Amino acid sequence: MNLAVRVREALGTDVVCEAELGGGCIADVRRLTLSDGRDIVAKVGQGLALEGFMLSYLAEHSSLPVPKALFCAEDLLLMEYLPTSGQLSVKAQEDAADHLAKLHAVTAPTFGFERTTVIGGLKQPNQQEASWLDFFRDQRLMYMTETAVQTRKLPAEVALRIAKLADRLERWIDDSAKPSLIHGDMWTGNVLVNKDRISGFVDPAIYYADPEIELAFSTLFGTFGEAFFKRYEEHRPLRPGFAERKDLYNLYPLLVHVRLFGEAYVSDVSMILKRFGF
Repeated sequence: MNLAVRVREALGTDVVCEAELGGGCIADVRRLTLSDGRDIVAKVGQGLALEGFMLSYLAEHSSLPVPKALFCAEDLLLMEYLPTSGQLSVKAQEDAADHLAKLHAVTAPTFGFERTTVIGGLKQPNQQEASWLDFFRDQRLMYMTETAVQTRKLPAEVALRIAKLADRLERWIDDSAKPSLIHGDMWTGNVLVNKDRISGFVDPAIYYADPEIELAFSTLFGTFGEAFFKRYEEHRPLRPGFAERKDLYNLYPLLVHVRLFGEAYVSDVSMILKRFGF
């Protein structure tokens, strides 16, 4: 691909400077300076039209700050460049809590989504369901378990333990939550900070869910902490038992990591299973 030619065809302006950006696990990510003075971000890879769709969906249906998608194709996504400076400070976490609480207030009649989405480049099925318990068990926990076994990333013995847990999920998970719009891939690398404020959230994996699954993911790799949760609960109090349920929900992103990166994450899955008696 001649990126400069593609950008000129898409946006009608020339590229005058190009630099690599970090964080591109699935695609090549670059910052481009254009002859009209704009800075933009270009992602080069596969399946990027869907990412552009998800960014546009968030922009249209919520107030979550996301980069504007300027051009979408299967192999190229051009986006608005968002400035970054600093880390996830207390003030930045509080700002993130404000944004995510507003996002989670966007609801739908059913769990799932109108189409299949992706997480980390992996297919994420979203057949719409009235029951959150059924949706999480079948389309998140067991779906990713089965594909991890099929790709020989997850031992069959561990998959059997997950299946036994899945048969008893009603001990911990119920259907009391309303379907809420979530970003879906809430870890530090997808949260852009600029001077104690959130400039944007990137790389979405959207669907309508119990928002607890998003909050759980945000704790898995230490993205958000006490400051975030204190502020979030001012808007949307957590239901009793979240501290226990979050480990169950984090089985899903851990299984995603098993699929992407292999056996290094299998022990984390196994530890959670042991914690729940499986």
